[in-house]
Amino acid sequence: MLYLYNSLTRRKEKFAPINKNKVKIYVCGITPYDTTHLGHAFTYVFFDVLIRYLQFKGYNVTYIQNVTDIDDDILRRAKEENRDWKELGDFWTNKFLKDMKALNVQKPSNFVKATDSIFLMIRIIKVLIKKGLAYEKSGNVYFEIKKFKNYGQLSGFNANQMKFIAKERGGNPDDPLKKEPLDFLLWQKSKPHEPSWQSAWGKGRPGWHIECSAMIKKYLGDQIDIHGGGRDLIFPHHESEIAQSESYTNKKPFVKYWLHTAMLLHLGEKMAKSLGNLVMVDSLLKKYSANEIRWFLLSHHYRKPWEFEEREFEDIKQNLLIVKKTLEGVNKTKEINNLYMKKFLTLMDDGLNTPQALAFIINLAKKTIKGNKNKAKIGLQQTFLKCLLILGFRF
Repeated sequence: MLYLYNSLTRRKEKFAPINKNKVKIYVCGITPYDTTHLGHAFTYVFFDVLIRYLQFKGYNVTYIQNVTDIDDDILRRAKEENRDWKELGDFWTNKFLKDMKALNVQKPSNFVKATDSIFLMIRIIKVLIKKGLAYEKSGNVYFEIKKFKNYGQLSGFNANQMKFIAKERGGNPDDPLKKEPLDFLLWQKSKPHEPSWQSAWGKGRPGWHIECSAMIKKYLGDQIDIHGGGRDLIFPHHESEIAQSESYTNKKPFVKYWLHTAMLLHLGEKMAKSLGNLVMVDSLLKKYSANEIRWFLLSHHYRKPWEFEEREFEDIKQNLLIVKKTLEGVNKTKEINNLYMKKFLTLMDDGLNTPQALAFIINLAKKTIKGNKNKAKIGLQQTFLKCLLILGFRF
């Protein structure tokens, strides 16, 4: 039985989808104004393994990943580079998809752009205003957080912490148009020469949080099983998604299981575009194979922050040589060793413990290499290969 750590309840819970064997997953994607770094890869490789594992267990998975193709960062970068904002977004989106393909990350069921759901965003905002949960001021529309009593439940932050983090992550608690500092933008009036869409409140564009709520509603419905992303999205992004989605649909929970990947550190700080301490996926691919990078990422637990140390690749190279030797002359029979397969599944069922699963695989490889050319060895080889495929390695 699979157990997943739920960021909302702060404990591991038995996984039971809302609709029996059908699983609906949404993972926040990139804002395409720059290249793909290893922190992105850590998140998307982990969710790729989760989806592969759910499919292995027999679930029918619908996986949506978005791209935030209209955003302050994109518009700012487009202006700096004197480029069309759409062209800039498409360029970096294609670069991201190329990097993910190189790492053997499966394509989502749908890879969707925020700009394709603008009119649904407007409809949701209209309903929130009608319900008295949002208000318009000078062409901007804000969600009034005091009308949603559970605001803050996901993050666990108090009001002062929220104000500080909101400001740090692109919000503006000092906006004089707001009733309260933590009220968040649903719709913002466009500045001259910015892209805009016509609405009941004048020409403007959506706020960041409403984009994901609309895309989830459009492609997955009112409630989903798993919502994922990096831990830095918990507040304000995911906190605000809960407030507006549950207020709009009147259905709780909006998300049954919240999963968040930890931060990847480099030079002592979170790897981030704003800090410039990035390790690029395409640069690593020039030095290491996709399997080596994937092993490197999965050797770290998805919930534990970790520091980038390139010397780890030395041991990974040796591990993959053992893997290659184990797969020599692999028989095409489907015979597997149920005892060892069960041990692997036990590790994966415990909150997707990929570091322990990789350690188990290496131990299994050594047993397989020592085995005789008999049915027992064939069973170990097939078990070994099955485990590797579940983790998304390509040989």
